[in-house]
Amino acid sequence: MDKKKIEKAVRMILEAIGEDPERPGINKTPERFARMCEEIFAGMREKAADVLKTLPSEKYRDMVLVRDIPFYSVCEHHLVPFFGKVHIAYVPSGRMTGLSKFARLVEAFSKRLQVQERITRQIADAFQNKLKPEGVFVMIEAVHLCMVMRGIKKERSSVVTVAARGVFEKSEKQAEVLNLIKK
Repeated sequence: MDKKKIEKAVRMILEAIGEDPERPGINKTPERFARMCEEIFAGMREKAADVLKTLPSEKYRDMVLVRDIPFYSVCEHHLVPFFGKVHIAYVPSGRMTGLSKFARLVEAFSKRLQVQERITRQIADAFQNKLKPEGVFVMIEAVHLCMVMRGIKKERSSVVTVAARGVFEKSEKQAEVLNLIKK
């Protein structure tokens, strides 16, 4: 990441909106913004699929669900945040992963310029490709500031996306996981 280039760009934006980039209070904003970019786009430097380490099989073949994993990302269309929670369920078929890896995978995919639909698919595909489970289900519920603070300005709106693979493509298995998520 080129922090100096980011600082220069922020200075130009401040000038373009009629602000004085040397004014006390904002004279350090370009540096702060560059440091923030380093943090919120850390996933750009990470190979997300490598996060899912496999554990020795416990021969567990029932559903595992981790719900309400918080996330923050940045919309690639407007460069404003969207945030919410992710629910991930899978049915192992010989390969398992540690529970903390669910949240680590969410972080790896969300800390980059994104769209919600893609994060949903990427998480599901990473589980499917790395663990080869009987099925995986990913649901994301998020608030998009591009819809809330600008444009249409619908402050109570949220977006829900779902990716279902394997056994979760069947409606009865989806109903089971949705019931558990809503509890």
